[in-house]
Amino acid sequence: MAKSKKAAKISKMAAKAKRVIEKTLVGSTEAGKVASGEKKARKKSKKESFSTYIFKVLRQVHPDAGISSKAMITMNSFVFDIFERIVSECTKLVKYSNSKTLTSRDVQSAVRFLLPGELAKHAVSEGTKAVTKYTTSIAKKD
Repeated sequence: MAKSKKAAKISKMAAKAKRVIEKTLVGSTEAGKVASGEKKARKKSKKESFSTYIFKVLRQVHPDAGISSKAMITMNSFVFDIFERIVSECTKLVKYSNSKTLTSRDVQSAVRFLLPGELAKHAVSEGTKAVTKYTTSIAKKD
C-alpha cells in the first residue's frame, strides 16, 4: 500500500512538472500558442519608406533645416511615383528591344525620357557614379 501511494505521488509530481515545462517552453513559441488554443499574434507589415534617405539628403543640403511629417509623406509619395514611372518606362524599353535583361542603358534612357533637361543629366551622372561605386566594391570583395 505504501508503494502505490508513493508511486501515485511521484506520477502526480511528474505530471505537474510536465505541465510546467510545456507552459514555459512550448507555450512561449508561436506553435505552442496555436496548439494550446491561443490566438497567433499577427505580424505588423513593414511599410516601405524612403524617409530615412530623404532626411539624410536634407541634412547634407541644409543641416539646420527640418521637415514636417506631412512634407515627409509627400516626398515619400513623390519618390515612389518617380521610381514607379522609371520602372514602367524600363519595362516598355525592354519589351521594345525584345530583350529579357534590363541594362543600365535602359534605365538611363527611361530617366532621360521622364525627367526634363538638366535634372535628367544630373540623375544619369549620379546613377552612373553609384553603379561604378558598387562594381568597384564588388570587385574588392572578390
